[in-house]
Amino acid sequence: MSTPVRAVGFVAALAAVFALALGLGRLVGPVADRADAASSGGHDMSRMPGGPGEPTTAPSGAAGAGDHVPGGLQVSQGGFTFALSRTTFAPGAATPVSFTIEGRDGRPVTAYTPQHEKELHLIAVRRDFSGFQHVHPTRAADGTWSTRLDLTPGSWRLFADFAARGAEPLTLGADLVVSGDVQPAPVPGRDVRTASVDGYTVTLQGDVAPGADSELTLSVSKGGRPVTDLDPYLGAYGHLVALRTGDLAYLHVHPEGEPGDGTTRPGPDITFGTSVPSVGTYRLFLDFQHEGVVRTAEFVLTAGGASEPSAPTSSPTSSPEPTASGGSSDHQH
Repeated sequence: MSTPVRAVGFVAALAAVFALALGLGRLVGPVADRADAASSGGHDMSRMPGGPGEPTTAPSGAAGAGDHVPGGLQVSQGGFTFALSRTTFAPGAATPVSFTIEGRDGRPVTAYTPQHEKELHLIAVRRDFSGFQHVHPTRAADGTWSTRLDLTPGSWRLFADFAARGAEPLTLGADLVVSGDVQPAPVPGRDVRTASVDGYTVTLQGDVAPGADSELTLSVSKGGRPVTDLDPYLGAYGHLVALRTGDLAYLHVHPEGEPGDGTTRPGPDITFGTSVPSVGTYRLFLDFQHEGVVRTAEFVLTAGGASEPSAPTSSPTSSPEPTASGGSSDHQH
């Protein structure tokens, strides 16, 4: 074959390869678009984040609901960023912590849609699952949130649970470090289904399975008697947060029914519907209020494997319901 003929053949083959690559590119779509779709998560591990001017449903080509990244694993998502004013602290029982939620324009968000009677819920927990706190910071006019946390030495994870106005609910996570001698908390070797706090006993019934809807019922008693007059707290008789061990994936579970609906009773049982995203061990924290004081009961559940129940845990922390003034009266427990 002559040299001109070989050259023409090479050019034709090259054009065919280019056309094939272009077709595949159109079929697959931009890499960035697919990455954004795969990383979509939400307030309850099943919602797609959105925002002003942004679709609140999954974009074309997005991964299925089971493939969403769980909430709280990202500091920035859906155009919003959880920006702590500082990330290193000295230990202290009332340490000031401030932050902003930055929008797509890089400026602090100042308009929110209240969720469970609050514009923003802040969850703080040390990475060994000790020191759990659920607080409601105060927002300044410029969008800066401020609160006080009881911080012990170690690495902490903070979760900002909120819905910017016009956007879907979203949970973002950020780390801070507290200096000092770290005393690791003991690690439960099996499921914990009974917790004791301030004379109250809370028992958990039900199991969780990856990718399946589950029902969990927590029953509150005191001195051997069922508590049948729980206080409404943030629009419910209880609030449950679940964190996956290993990466602290966040799941804010919502109770079934609400105070005043004519069917939901104020105890002793509080029932939640939930779904966990994977096999693993989950740490659960129940907030409930009785006689004006909010208390937290802690549990451990395993998804994808059975464990024997262990002895009751003790959760010594509690707090009175905060006032609307914020500051040092923020709800901490």
